[in-house]
This record gives sequence, C-alpha cells and structure tokens, in this order.
Amino acid sequence: MANLAKLDYAALDITRKNYLTWVLDTKIHLEAENLGNTSREENNLSSQERANAMIFIRRHLDEGLKSEYLTVDDPLALWKALRNKYNHQTTVILPRARYEWTHLRIQDFKSVAEYNSALFRITSQMKLCKETITNEDLLEKTFSTFYASNVLLPQQYRARCFIEYNQLISVLLVAKQNNELLMKNHHSRPIGSAPFLEVNTTSLEVNATSSSGDNHKLDQWNRKGKNHGG
Repeated sequence: MANLAKLDYAALDITRKNYLTWVLDTKIHLEAENLGNTSREENNLSSQERANAMIFIRRHLDEGLKSEYLTVDDPLALWKALRNKYNHQTTVILPRARYEWTHLRIQDFKSVAEYNSALFRITSQMKLCKETITNEDLLEKTFSTFYASNVLLPQQYRARCFIEYNQLISVLLVAKQNNELLMKNHHSRPIGSAPFLEVNTTSLEVNATSSSGDNHKLDQWNRKGKNHGG
C-alpha cells in the first residue's frame, strides 16, 4: 500500500509556487502512459483513458485542490481550470528570473559549483516561461563576469572556442581541483624546502649507530695501546 501512495513527483501545491514544474512533470508522465492528448483540444481518448488520466492528475494535486475540483470529472476540463487559476505565475516568475540573470556574476560566488547551480536554477525558470537561453548566452555570461583579479583567464578560455557550456564548466571545475591540490602541497611543504623521506631517516639512524660502534672500538684500541706502552 505504501508503494501505491508514493507519488511520481511533487503534487501541485495549493499556493501555486510549483505550478510550472508540475505542468512539465505531468505532461512528461502522461506522455509516457500514452495519455499525452489529455491536455489537447479535441483529443480522441477513450472513456477508460480519460479516467486513467483523471486518476493520475488528481493523485498529484494538493488535498485542498482535490476538494476544490471535486465535481470536475473530465481531465481536459480540470487541466484548463488549473491553467486559468495558476498560469499567471509566468508573469511573476519571468521578471524575477530575468533580473537574477542580468545580475548573475561568477565572481560573486565562492566556488564554480555554486555558480553553476545558480545559473541552471535561473535559466530553468526562464525556459519554463518560454524564454530562450542558448549555449552562447551561457558562455558569454561566464566569460564576461569572470574574476576581476585575473583578466587573462577569460581570454585564455575564449581562445579555446568552447561550443557547449558544459565543456567550459568541466574545465573550470578541474582547474579548481588542481588549484586546491597545489595549495595543499604548498602548505604541507613550503617553497624551497625538501621532503624528509623516511628512508633517509633510517639511513641516518644506521649511520649513527655504525659511527657510534666505530668510535667505541677506536677508544678500546687507544686504551690498549696506552697500557702496552706503559
């Protein structure tokens, strides 16, 4: 019974904050179940297919929304009602996403991973609102907002002629890991110092023991010589 109650994705919140992602998830799952025509006018779904679509959509609604649309028994009618109720979210989300995109700068983040996460969050919201973001846009945003402390780096990366943003971000992440490794090595052994190998320590101990034994024998010989001469 626990598996039957498990949702395929987050239910539509009555506060409408996840409406755009809910619409995308619902369309994808209905398409996978051969029920993709549910949200289209003049669909040719059978009564059984309509019922299955209705069950699936209602299962992914907030309990308050289920009660609000309790008398709606057609999936297309329910789809339209939800769209009329919540589709204005685009007018709220898109301006905010555009503002964040305009002011997004890689130099404002402590790590490349944090910047990458913020970039995809913003661009995903824009794409849900039918805003087009290309790989060229992503690359230019990153190059033009690079760390001000090193103006040569963006020029070097531009010269590599990346086509995909993912290629650039992979290189940046690897470069960050290498820089961290260099810093760890620097702190563990400052510049100009030589590593003190364990084998050298052993050799020194052996040599010290050997020298100590030789000195002891030399002292014995000297004492014998003095006694014989006396």
